[in-house]
Amino acid sequence: MQETARKTGSAAAPLPRLPAHETIYRQLRALVLFGDLAPGQAVTIQGLCERLDAGMTPVREALRRLIAEGALELQGNRRVSVPLLDAGHVGELMFARQWLDPHLAERATARATTADLDGLTAIDADLDRAIQQGDMRGYLERNYRFHRTIYDLADAPILADVADGLWLRFGPSLRVVCGRIGTLGLPDRHKDLLDAMRAGNGKAAAEAIRADVVQGMEQVRQSLAQSARAG
Repeated sequence: MQETARKTGSAAAPLPRLPAHETIYRQLRALVLFGDLAPGQAVTIQGLCERLDAGMTPVREALRRLIAEGALELQGNRRVSVPLLDAGHVGELMFARQWLDPHLAERATARATTADLDGLTAIDADLDRAIQQGDMRGYLERNYRFHRTIYDLADAPILADVADGLWLRFGPSLRVVCGRIGTLGLPDRHKDLLDAMRAGNGKAAAEAIRADVVQGMEQVRQSLAQSARAG
């Protein structure tokens, strides 16, 4: 199709526009996922409408979906907030991710092409630049994108959606971790993972991502413990 368009000089067909409610959902989901809405911070529905420059109906629909996914909770008086994590929540998330992420990484290793691995390497290079530049939002976005790409490569859509949904639970707390220790204090095991994937070693890839998950979730746990002591 693209080759035909080049030969005839016609423009490629534009991508279909997303419905308003889906656009707003994705924007609001990103605010939660990357910690722009802090855990425990209550915001009004009207305030979100103004922030997103959107009408009440699509915002309410987006909120309904995110509340159902556990990413937000209704506070009453037309307010919502990101749920606060505690040590028990972190333990549950770590338990789930220590099975899901390694399993998906092993599947992805068996399916990834050279182009796929080059794409992952490019994302990781962008992530490293964000770390060096102290770009907290850039780090969070690229770290999520790196893991989400692995989930997609695994070709296990049900498990990928479960794993992706967990990020809505701990993503906001990663922003808190970044605020406490800075991006330079956020090492990862992505290079080990990429080396294992390039070697076609699914078991080593699974172990690398397991270590990456444990390291990241322990940082979240420690940050929550510091907050509890400070409180």
